Amino acid sequence: MKLLVLLAAAAVIAVAAEKRVELKDLPPAVRKTVQDQTKGADIKGISVETEHGKTSYEVETMVNGKHRDLEIDAKGVVSEVEEETAIAAIPDVAKAAIGKKAMGGRVIMVETVTSGTTIVAYEAEYIDKNGRKREVRVKPDGR
Repeated sequence: MKLLVLLAAAAVIAVAAEKRVELKDLPPAVRKTVQDQTKGADIKGISVETEHGKTSYEVETMVNGKHRDLEIDAKGVVSEVEEETAIAAIPDVAKAAIGKKAMGGRVIMVETVTSGTTIVAYEAEYIDKNGRKREVRVKPDGR
């Protein structure tokens, strides 16, 4: 029980650390990366988060009508990219794992999660059977 309380408290702290910021407020290296990575995109929002003593920036964009989000570290290095994709385009094992988690609900959007040039996960947003918006992240092998 104590572990659950500690985990819940840690989750609240992590969420509370996220803050919306403007492009002009970013450190120069991060601002340059954002400008380079978002050419032709509409920036929907930028946030900064400090978790476990590390600062990162999330940039939410739309490119050709699809979501594309970037996670950038404090030095301006892109650490992760999430790009909207069709659920039919992901591996069957990942699709099955998402379907199992969303059982009784409806999948709204699926994204590939890439680190470097490697797809490390698939993230799905869904509405559960009780009408709540949820998210699940699975590895390419379905775990």
